[in-house]
Amino acid sequence: MPTKLSTHFTLEELTRSATADRLGLANWPTADDLKRLQATADMLQRIRDTLGSAVVVTSGYRAPAVNKAVGGVTSSDHARGQAADIVVPGYGTPYQVAKALAPLVSVLGIGQLILEGVKGKQWVHVSTRVPERPVNRVITITDAGTQVGIQALA
Repeated sequence: MPTKLSTHFTLEELTRSATADRLGLANWPTADDLKRLQATADMLQRIRDTLGSAVVVTSGYRAPAVNKAVGGVTSSDHARGQAADIVVPGYGTPYQVAKALAPLVSVLGIGQLILEGVKGKQWVHVSTRVPERPVNRVITITDAGTQVGIQALA
């Protein structure tokens, strides 16, 4: 039976990793990571409730070996249980989702919101951790680089 962290999110959903499965890597959080995952699930629940559509987690928690295998930076919020990459097909494109969430980051407890469009894929990265530099709180990252705010993707 799945371990519920919120009404619509489970621990299994936030720790699922095709890369971990393919490479035979453990992807289980520490006790501290689990506490942060609870806060992440709570944030995701607020996002789902606000958008009124199911939120699909495409990448959640990553144990250090999994984070390394996917090319994540060592300081990744994913590796601390503080982030999730999401899509919300019932609401709209990642751009539409990010545009809707951007003015609500403080209300929803989103520390950082990133619209990502790299290597032909698009998703929204949400984290409970607020970056040190306020300018990095709401950004767009594409193959061309990083821009402040939510920018239309090509």
